[in-house]
Amino acid sequence: MGTLLARFAGNRPTVRGLYRFSLLLAVTPPVMLLMIRKSADIFFIHGSAIGFYPTLCFTMVSMAPYCLVLGFALPFSLIVLRGRLPDYPGTRIYIFDNLGDVSGGVLFSFVLVYLVTPLQAIFIAQIPLLICAYRLYVSSYPGKAVPLVATIAALALLIAGIILETSSLTPKTGTMADYQESPYGRIQIIQDSGQTTLVQNGRPLFSSQNNISAEEAIHFPLSQIAHVNRILMISAESQMIEEAIKYGPDSIDYVEIDPVMMATQFQFGLLRHHPLVHEIAEDGRAFLQKTGNRYDAILLNLPEPDTFQINRFYTEEFFRLAREHLAPGGVLSFSARGFDSYVSDHELQKVSMLFSTARSVFPFVRMLPGNRIWFLCRNQAINIDITGLLNEKNISTSYISGYYEADVPESKIRLLESQVDINAPINRDFTPHLVRALLSEWFSMFAASPLGFILALAALNLAYLLTITREEWVLYTTGWCTMGTEILVIFAFQILFGYIYLKIGWIITVFLAGLLPGAVFGERLRHKKRWLIIVSDGLIMLLMGGFMIAILYFARPLPEYLFMTFGFAVSLLCGFQFPLALHLQGGGKPAVIGLFSADLIGAATGTIATSVALIPYAGIIWTTAALMLLKLTSLVIMAQKK
Repeated sequence: MGTLLARFAGNRPTVRGLYRFSLLLAVTPPVMLLMIRKSADIFFIHGSAIGFYPTLCFTMVSMAPYCLVLGFALPFSLIVLRGRLPDYPGTRIYIFDNLGDVSGGVLFSFVLVYLVTPLQAIFIAQIPLLICAYRLYVSSYPGKAVPLVATIAALALLIAGIILETSSLTPKTGTMADYQESPYGRIQIIQDSGQTTLVQNGRPLFSSQNNISAEEAIHFPLSQIAHVNRILMISAESQMIEEAIKYGPDSIDYVEIDPVMMATQFQFGLLRHHPLVHEIAEDGRAFLQKTGNRYDAILLNLPEPDTFQINRFYTEEFFRLAREHLAPGGVLSFSARGFDSYVSDHELQKVSMLFSTARSVFPFVRMLPGNRIWFLCRNQAINIDITGLLNEKNISTSYISGYYEADVPESKIRLLESQVDINAPINRDFTPHLVRALLSEWFSMFAASPLGFILALAALNLAYLLTITREEWVLYTTGWCTMGTEILVIFAFQILFGYIYLKIGWIITVFLAGLLPGAVFGERLRHKKRWLIIVSDGLIMLLMGGFMIAILYFARPLPEYLFMTFGFAVSLLCGFQFPLALHLQGGGKPAVIGLFSADLIGAATGTIATSVALIPYAGIIWTTAALMLLKLTSLVIMAQKK
């Protein structure tokens, strides 16, 4: 939208205007970030769940000022340049913009994310912009004192953001005892009335006074085993290690993907060091794939599978991997949100998928609806008399021994099992039915539907598409496919390797890096015009077809660098098309603005459609096929004479 607004900038904008927009670009990010952190509790009830449309509106309103200025600045700077150099090529501004994108991506992904906080990173990133804007103004209007004062004021605002960083994260209740940024997210320790809570990315994760969950997570599965030798915990929370030690195991492997989270839990007493516990900072699934150990119990203590990162621990592929690493008579346990006396349709759909997926691997699966619904999976029969089993082992508990029979009566277990749909679809890595089910559950919680948003988005796109040229259609589909493919690579990478939060900056940078040489080659060959666009469309489709075949038949052995190479190749071809399309349209101001807009609108629509609708509902393979079909329309349209 910001790029489209550049149509009204006139034909002779000044350097002074570009300087002002540059200062605005520099100071908006810290203000925006601080407002997002502080205004959430103003617009929403503190601690409440938030639905789709409030989330959408809050996100759009809070980010709109920066995005509008950013979108406006790119074509505006080209117009300023052409005021001085009338023949300045539009492709060159695209190349320099992309060079800045790549530089920022490399700086953040390889340096800043490890060393500084978000507002410190913003400060570092804005310094080159302030310096360049100041020098541009001084060279154009020598002797003026205004730019020095304004630049210092902008610098002071950036420094203020750093000073206010910690206070902007202060909780509404309780005291923030610790705050750290890790490559996997923000870790906060909140202490209130004797309770210590670990908060990750704004979501309370573990608490020091959650003994019920700890007892259920440990004693439901371990009570089934005659003698416990080796235990694997994929993530853990307060009291779990202490409860597991009661069984006298030989060793406990505790795996946590984020070393900062692990260290913080031990530091603040949420977990306690023990000689039997081996602390392993690694992705749980990646660790299980390479270890030769066999365990008497594999205990998953993970959130609901509402992301692809977590969903990969609730798929048929993972359950098979876990079964291969279980000792004879071993048990796998995991949980989902529970219920009191009534199971909603969406909850039942989720539970049925989990049960059906587990039963596709394990002959015996039982569900215990305690504080959460606990799934026990085994190759032999499961005894649901947990209290009796604990008495036989002479293991004392605070909650289970006194309340299990009342809270988890056999009648409640039978009720749940009788309602489960045993024919529910099986959740797999590349067909994530659970993610779709949890999206539906989220909408149902607020009596909302994404249909209104989808129809509005479709109507806006249709109104826009009725006004564009075929060259703009090419870049619209190119932007869609670039971002759609990037989302595909991110999700596929996440499914196979897990540690996406550490590598997501790398993936984005690789996609940006491919655009740069593509645009350079396209500029050199722009006189070849239309047939090169047709060829590049065909090559993009060919690459996507290769990606689909690789995921279908060779997914597990695929190394990381092939994903990066694929992303680089697709983005190179997409960048290659911009100068060709620009030359076909004449290269003037309307062409530049129109093509920039088409690329960005296609990218925005492709991101939403791919991540929110196509992948959750159609899976990775069919989403790839849909992107190939979209690019085919571009090829066909460009192949026509008119």
